Amino acid sequence: MYKNPITSITVAEALRKMEHYCAYQERCHKDVEDKLRTMRLIPEAKEKIILHLLDQNFLNEERFAKAFARGKFNIKKWGKQRIVRELKFRNISPYNVKTALKEISEKDYFETFHKLAEKKYSTLTEQDKNKKRKKLVDYLLYRGWETTLVYEKVNELVK
Repeated sequence: MYKNPITSITVAEALRKMEHYCAYQERCHKDVEDKLRTMRLIPEAKEKIILHLLDQNFLNEERFAKAFARGKFNIKKWGKQRIVRELKFRNISPYNVKTALKEISEKDYFETFHKLAEKKYSTLTEQDKNKKRKKLVDYLLYRGWETTLVYEKVNELVK
């Protein structure tokens, strides 16, 4: 069915939609503002909705940052540098970025890094040691692991 792209939405409807949007998954201010922009609301309505979401604790930047860091580390196996870069991209404050990184224990961080590096190394079929080394380094750096960790581990694995 054809839907007119200029259909208007009431502030109450937008508010309900945004409450559901934030309750479904942790969101940052940037996500909420982007979503509100698609609804084509007047600036005063957007501001009213954001204030309501903050007051009712649907929108909490610190909670978002912590959940984001935990999730990306545990599920996607990202290093701290990648997590920091992505949080900065979402305009998360330096304080909240620092708080979010505390969610990752040092022990888990290094265990995950070593397991990830060894797993990736075992899947590389490249015969040339230099190419194998480069593929492993590129993979780990892309994932946001610290350069010193990456090069130490690569030198240990690729002999």
